[in-house]
Amino acid sequence: MFTPQNIEGSSKEKYVMLSKQLAALTEGETDHIAILSNASALLNQALDTINWCGFYLYKNDELLLGPFQGLPACVHITLGRGVCGTAASELKTYRVEDVHAFPGHIACDAASNSEIVVPIVVNGELYGVLDIDSPIKNRFSEEDQEGIELFVETLQKFLV
Repeated sequence: MFTPQNIEGSSKEKYVMLSKQLAALTEGETDHIAILSNASALLNQALDTINWCGFYLYKNDELLLGPFQGLPACVHITLGRGVCGTAASELKTYRVEDVHAFPGHIACDAASNSEIVVPIVVNGELYGVLDIDSPIKNRFSEEDQEGIELFVETLQKFLV
């Protein structure tokens, strides 16, 4: 039913297309695990030089591992700890050039060298975060950040 495709165009055009693909995949779906699973698979297939892509969901005052693509990961993350916990507690995107220089970084995969984490907010409340790791230092540009934030904006519409 689905086959991997290379998305052509500029970085911005690729992220716009990814967001449209996400909307098409999730249209009419109400199960959040199914939505998040397809979202992580879509990003994993489309983004090059990444080694982990997935979600941590806010439950019981912490982040709990959700659907992802990559090696096994940390299951529980305290708010304010590491890149994911900091992004969640501050409701702010973190784009980290070198995770080893980030205070309190949680090394789930020793191969990860850079990371971007975007908070997911639904109905004004923290829902979780999208976390993407790369083995390449400084992998994520400002254009990547804008595109991934657009992807999360699209995703949030289907998590109400």
